[in-house]
Amino acid sequence: MRIGVLTGGGDAPGLNAAIRGVARRAFQQGFQVTGIKNGWAGVLGAGDMEDLTSASVRGILPLGGTILGTSRTNPLKEKGGVEQVISLLRGSGVDGLVAIGGDDTLSVAAAMSDGGYPVVGVPKTIDNDLSVTEFCIGFDTAVGVVVEALDRLHTTASAHHRVMVVEVMGRDTGWVAMVGGLAGGADMIIIPEFPAELEAVVEHLRHRRGEGKDFSIIVVAEGVKMRALEPAMAVAAAAEKRDAFGHVQLAKQGVGDALSTRIEEATGFETRVTVLGHLQRGGSPSPVDRIWATRLGVAATDLLADHKAGVIPIRRDGQIAVVPLRDVIAETRKVPRELYDLQLVFD
Repeated sequence: MRIGVLTGGGDAPGLNAAIRGVARRAFQQGFQVTGIKNGWAGVLGAGDMEDLTSASVRGILPLGGTILGTSRTNPLKEKGGVEQVISLLRGSGVDGLVAIGGDDTLSVAAAMSDGGYPVVGVPKTIDNDLSVTEFCIGFDTAVGVVVEALDRLHTTASAHHRVMVVEVMGRDTGWVAMVGGLAGGADMIIIPEFPAELEAVVEHLRHRRGEGKDFSIIVVAEGVKMRALEPAMAVAAAAEKRDAFGHVQLAKQGVGDALSTRIEEATGFETRVTVLGHLQRGGSPSPVDRIWATRLGVAATDLLADHKAGVIPIRRDGQIAVVPLRDVIAETRKVPRELYDLQLVFD
């Protein structure tokens, strides 16, 4: 049996751990492994693949990024794209595919499964917004980056009596902002699920100053919409190109910078912005990301070995469960109100 493996969408710490888990389990079973380069781009046109060996995956557990490369190529946008992918894989002798990615990558995987090709997914997204699963590769490490940044920013904010606005990842959901902000002691967390208007932010900051708290840390998810910021962000948004899945680069729209400017204008408080951006994607994965990426990668190989496809291993109640691929992309998992309200204890 020959198993293919690819990583699609944005890179995330833990991808290499998952690749290693897939490959090492396959070798243990006597299977061959084909690494597909640069996500779905590697199975379009002439294709771009390479055989993986034990040496290929040796020493990659602690490495960030992905040894296979990645892209935001979308076969669903190509005429007959899914059929072309399936034909290329079958023509290359690949009997089944492990697709490691988020909702975009897994939507293509689900379409391939619908087309009759054996595909198993592995959940990866720093935004942590896939439904059903409690774990997505990259989220834990990204939160760690946010927490470390907030720990460092607290001292300089305190020394200069500043408002610090920290922009973090989160297109449609605020998981990174919420969990990172809570763990890092942020004074206010603004996320897409429960957006605050500028007036509420200003009132919050003035209230803190009135209580003698002469600095503040605000964490804002990059996908937050705020009416008072729209004029400043509209120009950037209009100039932005979209990727093959229809997404713009939110970091370039500058919600953090726009919010920082408006806060200083409205309050007179010295305000600075820090955009963590791709720092959240880089570096070595956390122990949690390493272990769970490994477990899910091994589980994905086992599923293909058992001729089970169109499914994805996930974490549920601290254990591995298996659900249909369509279940994890059926809806976006939002931050619950009870978690959001927890910040109000510490404002």
